Amino acid sequence: MLRSNPHLIEINTRVFLNYMREKYSSPDMTLSLIPDDEWLKLKHLGFDIVWLMGVWKTSSISADISRDEEFLREFVKKVGADMSIISASPYSIVEYKLDSFFGFEWELKALKEKLNSFGLRLYLDFVSNHMAIDSEFSKECVDCFVCADKEDYERNKELFCEKKIGDNVYYIAHGRDPNFPAWKDTIQLNYFNPKTRKKMISELVKISDLCDGIRCDMVMLSLNDIHQNVWGWVLNKKGYHKPQEEFWQKAISEVKSVNPQFVFMAEVYWGLEWKLQQLGFDYTYDKVFYDRLKNMGADEVKGHLRAERLYQKKSVRFVDNHDEEPSIVCFNNKKRALSASVMISTVKGLRFYNDMQLKGISLRVPVQISVFDYEKYKDIEIEKFYEKLLKIADHPAFHGGEWELLDVSGINETDKSFRNIIAYKWTQMRTIKIIIVNYSNEVSNGKIGVSLKAKGDVVTLYEEFSERFFSLNLSELSDGLKIENMAPYAFYIFDYEF
Repeated sequence: MLRSNPHLIEINTRVFLNYMREKYSSPDMTLSLIPDDEWLKLKHLGFDIVWLMGVWKTSSISADISRDEEFLREFVKKVGADMSIISASPYSIVEYKLDSFFGFEWELKALKEKLNSFGLRLYLDFVSNHMAIDSEFSKECVDCFVCADKEDYERNKELFCEKKIGDNVYYIAHGRDPNFPAWKDTIQLNYFNPKTRKKMISELVKISDLCDGIRCDMVMLSLNDIHQNVWGWVLNKKGYHKPQEEFWQKAISEVKSVNPQFVFMAEVYWGLEWKLQQLGFDYTYDKVFYDRLKNMGADEVKGHLRAERLYQKKSVRFVDNHDEEPSIVCFNNKKRALSASVMISTVKGLRFYNDMQLKGISLRVPVQISVFDYEKYKDIEIEKFYEKLLKIADHPAFHGGEWELLDVSGINETDKSFRNIIAYKWTQMRTIKIIIVNYSNEVSNGKIGVSLKAKGDVVTLYEEFSERFFSLNLSELSDGLKIENMAPYAFYIFDYEF
């Protein structure tokens, strides 16, 4: 069983394997040959899940398209590399088979078994919205993709590609998020066609035998209402109409009937997290929490932490992932980014980390990049910060304890800085963990509404990050734990045993 509030690390697999080959002077290393010590390091840091991002067979056409992308060319110049480090997007999938770059087909299952023996779970990708432009599936079932007539193609060439299959020419839509340009190296699946649903469910069942869970890309795009809003104008003319049942409801049910412990994690936005949890997803991205941590203050963060407890338990908490600029850059304040990391590491939910984040790398490495020098760009201070934080957050109290948001009040009538302070606690048996964060750029004071038991007249708190002890008279705690002169974006992680 996966423990509550598990820790997941996202690894760009192509970059990681190339790094391993260089590190061990083994140019032919495959996934199953990565030394055990590399996985055991992750286990020692308290990780439960390894998400290997981008292992499936990718498109040669996608690789060519990637090399023409200006932002990728600029990245190559910035790091002083050559164009050979640009590869296909891992989200332009030809078929759900291990790409030969990573080894033989059997190696995925062998890696899963190895990681499981270490107490780690393996997660892989599933891209429900689209497939690679040169996907073999389009030859098997062209109607399983969104196809337009020639007139619609001529009016919307940026949305469609011309594709010859056999003796016929088809105009197939590119995959897209309606808020962004189409992904030119992909073609859009038609979820109003029962054959498409059957095919994608069969793929999910096969994948569930190779790993312990999947991270599903841009899940909301395959919801019926959104599919109708984006593609209904094409599909309805072809005789396809919105089904009664959501794809995910049936898909999750069928996979879990075969493998009840298999975990579904959704990348989802637009306020649709709760809907997807109701459809059966075990975890959903919590972009709202990320946005509040990045752009707002303590009041807004606390407001989000008052959400329904089951929703929080199933939320994926993060400050970094491959789609965002590194938090130490985009939060505009390194201390703010690190105090946000303390919170995502110690609240309810799945705690999500990116391997670049843990090394303090301040460049966003695009998913199409296959080689990157971790050592050249890492920040030792931030790397040590995360090592310490992860070990602290690995304590059983943060996983099996009861969580509670604490009230914070002023130390006097005129000082309103207490509003900047976020505080909560975990209680497990005779252990209490108290987390206090000044989520602002000003010195703040406050009284934390927490009661602590003691055998005598003195309460001793151990602050885990600074490794200091604080002794307080029980009488001083009668109306709460008093915190004074807390520096901007400072935090405390107190441990109390009673």
